[in-house]
Amino acid sequence: MNFEKLTEYLDSLEEKYGIPANDCKVTKEHEVIYRKVTGHADYKKKVPLTASHMFRLFSATKLFTMTAVLQLVEQGKLGLYDNLTNYLPEFGCLFVADKFEFKFPIHWPQAGEPCHLAHNQIRIIDLMTMTAGLSYDTGAAELMAIKEKSNNQAGTREVVAEMAKMPLIYEPQTRWSYSLGHDVLAAVVEVVSGTKFSVYLKKNIFEPLGIKDMYFHWDGELEKRICAIYMGEFGSDKIRPDDGSMSDGFKITENYESGGAGLAGTVDAYSLFADALCNGGVGVTGKRILGEKMIRLFMTGYTTGIMQDDFVMTGKKGYRYGLGVRVLNDTAESKSPVGEFGWDGAAGAYVMIDPVNHISIFYAQHIVGFPKVYSEIHPVIRDLVYEALEK
Repeated sequence: MNFEKLTEYLDSLEEKYGIPANDCKVTKEHEVIYRKVTGHADYKKKVPLTASHMFRLFSATKLFTMTAVLQLVEQGKLGLYDNLTNYLPEFGCLFVADKFEFKFPIHWPQAGEPCHLAHNQIRIIDLMTMTAGLSYDTGAAELMAIKEKSNNQAGTREVVAEMAKMPLIYEPQTRWSYSLGHDVLAAVVEVVSGTKFSVYLKKNIFEPLGIKDMYFHWDGELEKRICAIYMGEFGSDKIRPDDGSMSDGFKITENYESGGAGLAGTVDAYSLFADALCNGGVGVTGKRILGEKMIRLFMTGYTTGIMQDDFVMTGKKGYRYGLGVRVLNDTAESKSPVGEFGWDGAAGAYVMIDPVNHISIFYAQHIVGFPKVYSEIHPVIRDLVYEALEK
């Protein structure tokens, strides 16, 4: 193994893209085979980034939520093809916008827009595969209203109940679009388990794997450990300190635990989770969090036809969308194998899980609104890891 090229690449990211900090960890068969921490954790660039600094994961949170759902499926407490109304009856009467246009962002239909009754019920698998017809608009008037009404204290179930009142953007099971479906699944986990989502994750994923630095809520000393977050300037490659206009939208209320974007943690903490998934669901502690059959479900792409056409617009070449993850099905432009899966986050986090070779990669940076990280940086990191392993 020779990771020299990967090290050079990570060191070059500040000069080439202006990325002030990044942290990358690679494991194989429970062994850490590479680790690189680069840059500074503060805006003034006086505090060197360390392994103890935390990053907001944003959508990299989704893999924890998918794992929680699959645990409940494995235990027979939940079915992939169950109707959502079995657990959240408020989703029983759904309306759908008469017209759907695939563009970003896709807002919830506004009051007065033509709608009709939905023909299909939302199923658990529809939420997992982003085919339920929900929007990702966290700034919708209905959500802002529950925030104000509750004095910013509404919990996950209360907020999700408001989503049930909002018209869908398309008929469930007919299109693909990135949405709040995984946030709804966090509420399902709460109903099925009888506990808060954060409590469920701690008991069933974090503690068995020895994960300590992973949080939905951070203040005081924890907040001091959060790496400085930046934002990209629209239409340019420049970055500047984040003003909250992009990053704060995912935290609807103080008590809302977003299954799609709510966690913050260290690279070490996330790597323990990724390592378990690439080793058949068994962590470095020897504890199993998921069976191999469920891991195989993670390795299965579900998008076909027009849904795959929709997903391709995200720019993830060679991938299909599966149960909350991208799944590699064409190796023409990748050095990783078919079945490799993972996802990313709004500030640039990247997780890759390869159950075939028992390899995991977790990379973190902290810039929201910086699309080149997905189209350029993540694929290069992935391929440089596999090049290093060939030497």
